[in-house]
Amino acid sequence: MMSKLLEVKDLHLKIEDAEILNGMEFSLEKGEVFALIGPNGCGKSTLAYTLMGLNNYHPQKGKMIFKGEEFNELAINERAKKGMTLAWQEPARYQGVTVREFLALGLKSKGEEVTEEKLKDALNKVAINPYQYLNRFVDKSLSGGERKRIELASLILMHPELIILDEPDSGVDVVALNNIADMINYFKNSGSGILLITHSEEMLEYADRAALICDGEIIRQGKPSDISEYFKSFCGPCVKEEECKTEVAS
Repeated sequence: MMSKLLEVKDLHLKIEDAEILNGMEFSLEKGEVFALIGPNGCGKSTLAYTLMGLNNYHPQKGKMIFKGEEFNELAINERAKKGMTLAWQEPARYQGVTVREFLALGLKSKGEEVTEEKLKDALNKVAINPYQYLNRFVDKSLSGGERKRIELASLILMHPELIILDEPDSGVDVVALNNIADMINYFKNSGSGILLITHSEEMLEYADRAALICDGEIIRQGKPSDISEYFKSFCGPCVKEEECKTEVAS
């Protein structure tokens, strides 16, 4: 039996006067891929930032529990040390930082020795030639797809227990998309839990379970194929919120 890795209970978040998360509630198991899908502006990325504890993303109500311990008050670096990480929708650029230096940070964060072998192996796993890229800078000279694959290589070296993938297929090429699918399976098989945040029903095929977000709360959970069909039928363009909730309740 799988044990709960992440629990989110009645989570509420207001930024200024806008309520972005409105009673968000779900759980994620070890070795499970749980997808959250919804249209732009429904609160998906806000949830990712809240889970990681970014500035201004502190819930006013509710609980976030990781491996049985509440972490609402932990700083972002403390959450990372516990084994949580976020892969950004738009991978960051690091002026003056080489791919070698960027990847080495992943090993150092786990207290592991940095070796050329480990760096090369991680890059090879994401179809990046280490001889061509290790000494390149992680900046605008790399495409979005290249930076996303290098970010995945960093995750391989960090091997977090919980990986939050925020729109992983956004702005990537076909090679990077295939790498993302491979990495989802790689981390799942190694026991990591994956929270897959997306607005693309195609990504749901990689999930074990899926849920639909509307107006900052989960209104429907089930098989990825059922959620995908519902999303296509009712959320594009989105029907009025009350009509959707009435249909779900019926």
